[in-house]
Amino acid sequence: MKKILLSISILFLFLLVFKPLQAEDPPQKQALVIVDVQRFYFPGGFQPLVKPEEAATQISRVLAVFREQNWPVVHIKHQVEAQGEIYRTLTPLPGETVMTKTKANSFYETSLLDFLTENKVTDVIVVGMQTHMCVEATARAASDFGFKVTVLSDACATRDLTWQGDTIPAAHVHESTLATLQGTYAKVTSVASFLESAF
Repeated sequence: MKKILLSISILFLFLLVFKPLQAEDPPQKQALVIVDVQRFYFPGGFQPLVKPEEAATQISRVLAVFREQNWPVVHIKHQVEAQGEIYRTLTPLPGETVMTKTKANSFYETSLLDFLTENKVTDVIVVGMQTHMCVEATARAASDFGFKVTVLSDACATRDLTWQGDTIPAAHVHESTLATLQGTYAKVTSVASFLESAF
């Protein structure tokens, strides 16, 4: 009996001193999802937004970093008959993933979820056009699928809307959309802040 108790005591001490190694959490892996930055949203297009060039410039900054780090990038295009090509400053490189969608939600009837899952992505960075439509729909869906979502406020653009005869300026549409996403569906931050904390 003493031998049994001694063995139990030794085993207990061994477990206290040599704790089994805990499996570490998988490393964070970010993917950049660029939504609908297409020619028809720019000057001369059939549905120009307010300040789309400024948003495209900010997206270019983020895209350059993702390319340097070899992090996953997905270019999303909305299916349109004309002026649907991705804006010239954000032309996908050979090998980068391009998907075409037919609804506001970039996950709807596309392989975006499969792509993110296969690449073990945990964090989705959403940028693009329009803030109140496809960007918002994509961010909400990504959150519902369990991803940690970040929307970069100055890397998105939208347009004026009308409601019951009143014009709602694009800036208000943009800001109200970001306000509804913040905290519930996404973290909303600027490109500069994101790049500072990305490493």
